[in-house]
Amino acid sequence: MLLYSQVVGPLATNCYIIVCEESREALIIDPGFSAEERDKILNKIVQCRVEVKQILNTHGHVDHTSGNGILKEFTKAEILIHRDDALMLIDPSRNLSNMLGDSVISPEADRLVEDGDIVRVGNLKFRVIHTPGHTKGSISLFCEEEKVVFTGDTLFAGSIGRTDLPGSSFEEIMHSLKKLTDLPDETAVYPGHGGKTSIGREKRMNPFLSSRWKNLSWI
Repeated sequence: MLLYSQVVGPLATNCYIIVCEESREALIIDPGFSAEERDKILNKIVQCRVEVKQILNTHGHVDHTSGNGILKEFTKAEILIHRDDALMLIDPSRNLSNMLGDSVISPEADRLVEDGDIVRVGNLKFRVIHTPGHTKGSISLFCEEEKVVFTGDTLFAGSIGRTDLPGSSFEEIMHSLKKLTDLPDETAVYPGHGGKTSIGREKRMNPFLSSRWKNLSWI
């Protein structure tokens, strides 16, 4: 697996390009870039000589989806998102672009994913883990063979995603964190914002994964 990342957009979103070395097929996660930044990603696709098959949104907020239309036009790739966030793609009030002073609409999803689904990138296999809390349809993407997970805005290095936005829930995100901590400690974590970490490190260092939260009866 080859992995490239690019920080894009006003909220410094991590956009990831995952490439299968054998097939040269690629998946792009969370293209939250603006029209002015389009060349950051498009030039990388050309330089890497890959065929982008899929565009996956870990959730429907505009800072993770704003480049969907540009990428789809350029690559003809399918757009994937969890069914619970599908309407956010086409509704500026739901995807929060209105809140940021804009009105951004993505093309509709080509495929709606659910917990346990497999997303294939050439010879690579990624399992969808439904991790609601930041949004109803937030997902993480786990590759057991490569020991990597892409967590969107569910788990960050030392923190977690916001739960004070429409459709978010602190209780749900705590359940989702439990799912992620069940992954092997050596699993590398690539979040939607900020730096890379690991499941083991977050279990040791992240205050939201400490015993005081785990002991709550509803988690």
